[in-house]
Amino acid sequence: MEECLNTIAQYGLRSIGIGERLLPRSDYTLCQQFTLIGSGMIWNIYFGTVALLAGFVLATAVALGKAARNPVIRKASEWFIFLFRGSPLFIQFFFAYFFFLSLKSQYAFFDPFTSAWLGALIVLFLNTSAYTGEIFYGALQSIPKGDTEAADAYGLAGWSRFRRVIWPTMLRLAWPAYTNEAIFLFHSTTLVFFTGFPAWQQRGDALYYANFFADKTFNPFVPYPILAFYFILLTLVVIGLMGRIGKRLNAHLPQDVKRPRARFLPQIIR
Repeated sequence: MEECLNTIAQYGLRSIGIGERLLPRSDYTLCQQFTLIGSGMIWNIYFGTVALLAGFVLATAVALGKAARNPVIRKASEWFIFLFRGSPLFIQFFFAYFFFLSLKSQYAFFDPFTSAWLGALIVLFLNTSAYTGEIFYGALQSIPKGDTEAADAYGLAGWSRFRRVIWPTMLRLAWPAYTNEAIFLFHSTTLVFFTGFPAWQQRGDALYYANFFADKTFNPFVPYPILAFYFILLTLVVIGLMGRIGKRLNAHLPQDVKRPRARFLPQIIR
């Protein structure tokens, strides 16, 4: 137990540069695998959380742009969605890395963009914005006509109409599909260090360390199930958080009336 606690202290934050610099070279214990793969999950959570929050804002703008009357704005939003939904995420990582690398050779400003923490994050941000934008656009098209007519009857228009009626209704309708997109986004973060973006000083994500142990031990049936275990836990957390937000969005709607549980009543012989 004490040895495992020492391992956690040494490698628990290694993926972000805190703790032991060298990876273990022999006698790969179960505790080491759990600790290092869990350490790598810090990057997966970082990529997923930041891309999801930033992508939410851009996705709303893209959805409104696709529904706009202005043909320039509408076509720009449609092509943005088509480009990132129509190409594989792995290819987007690949081209983005070499695009940033070519810019870096000419302008020193783009040096951070070739690192995973920024360059890969931008790709995930744009990708999830495209998928979420299409989800939000579908929800916009599904808003009941009665809601907008009620807003007009109350004299709401412009930003006030959008903030109080259109946007909350859009979120309420889109939330189940958006929850699935959030889960898919966190799972997609495992592709980052298997594209062009390098893991500086072996500071990789969870899949990076799982692959390391699989290569060293020649036994993929230990590190990969550990990786799956961590992602199942992460998925449960995402479902729980998104579920609470979804309940808040639907709090104003009438709830199902709770019926009393059926009880077994023996027949009385008369």
